Amino acid sequence: MDAHAYRENLFRLLGDKNPLEVLAQTAPALGDVVRAHSVEVLRSRPFAGKWTPNEIIGHLVDGEWTYGYRLRLIVSEDDPVILGTQQDSWVARQQHNRRDPSELAEAFRTLRELNLAAWKQLSPDDLKRTGRHNERGAEPLGVMLRMVAGHDLSHLNQIARYVQAVLGQG
Repeated sequence: MDAHAYRENLFRLLGDKNPLEVLAQTAPALGDVVRAHSVEVLRSRPFAGKWTPNEIIGHLVDGEWTYGYRLRLIVSEDDPVILGTQQDSWVARQQHNRRDPSELAEAFRTLRELNLAAWKQLSPDDLKRTGRHNERGAEPLGVMLRMVAGHDLSHLNQIARYVQAVLGQG
């Protein structure tokens, strides 16, 4: 999927929801998933070549760390370069599927708490500040905020589908 289509898909998922409210709801939703399902279910790979639910949670942790860094970089510097990541390599090399799901969910909660506080402090002028993504081009913080919220919704939906597939309901 090209960069424009990717961005538009995330915006479509977000719709008219408040991105800050979506961000505030993701950590509790992940906590619910981890409490509702066994480690075995979360570490199961329902589709060959795709992530497990646990790896998706690990990816969300990586994304929270990455987006938090990008947020601070754009607020603090003028038009900085922001680099994309090789997400499959990050998930595999950090061995997210071997990690305890509750620890991943807690890491996400902690990072999200810190980053959500930073997002809430931004002024309308701050949201216009731009970084230059090496794959997507100019990206204002307001756009990034909406993308992060859409990314959350996309992966929460993915986790639900994958858990259902593992449990034989999908």
